Amino acid sequence: RPLADLVRQAQALGAGDLSARLAVASHDEIGQLATAFNQMAADLGAADEYRRGLIGNVSHELRTPITALRAVLENVVDGVVEPDPETMRMALSQTERLGELVTNLLDLSRVEGGAIPLQISRFDVDAFLREAVEHVSVSATDTPVTVKVTPPDLKAVADPARLRQVVVNLVDNALRHSPAGGRVAVLAARDASGLRIEVTDQGPGIAPAERERVFERFTRGATSDGGTGLGLAIARWAVELHGGVIEVMDTESGCRIRVSIPESAMGERPR
Repeated sequence: RPLADLVRQAQALGAGDLSARLAVASHDEIGQLATAFNQMAADLGAADEYRRGLIGNVSHELRTPITALRAVLENVVDGVVEPDPETMRMALSQTERLGELVTNLLDLSRVEGGAIPLQISRFDVDAFLREAVEHVSVSATDTPVTVKVTPPDLKAVADPARLRQVVVNLVDNALRHSPAGGRVAVLAARDASGLRIEVTDQGPGIAPAERERVFERFTRGATSDGGTGLGLAIARWAVELHGGVIEVMDTESGCRIRVSIPESAMGERPR
């Protein structure tokens, strides 16, 4: 009978039912075989989940620059704007971001192994944030996004590409959940621990019970608008590569997410 059960479950697994499992009723060779089968089925399920997650990551991350590039090109084709150098530079910027995202998404397969090096450089925070916001708002709704940096000439030492992933995903998330007439703000400052970046919106916010879960892969909050639920997970991944922390802060209304990048992880104090 246990061997007949194994045949049935193996056939179910071969037909694509990754939930197929065997009851382990003994510790002899049959029981060991059942345990091995269950482990194999679990591994196959995990591999399938990773495959689906990778597809979701690609869809989520590529959507913004593709939409932005399409908007620019449609305006040129329809004669709304002229194909002047400034317009073409905007299209080129989105194309370069697409190439950068493809490279970054390929890195996801190495996250668990901790084999992703940071490309640290020094940059102007105000210019960096405005460029990151432009990547999102060029194709987003008419919700205004303000950027405030204290002091205005603040410099940071980090990996700009990874940190851009954080800002773009947070701003994109804030814009998608902002009500009509709402505003999104991006704030940056230096504090005792290092660089602090906050993104706030006037949307429905995140319930306290969901504040940790929203950073998990494939998790969408109760206020989700149908996205893949990967933006905040990708943001946390990039922040943790810097040894930093990303968290949802208390606020009277809307949502406020804070990113803290420690000075110790940078090797140099931001000025």
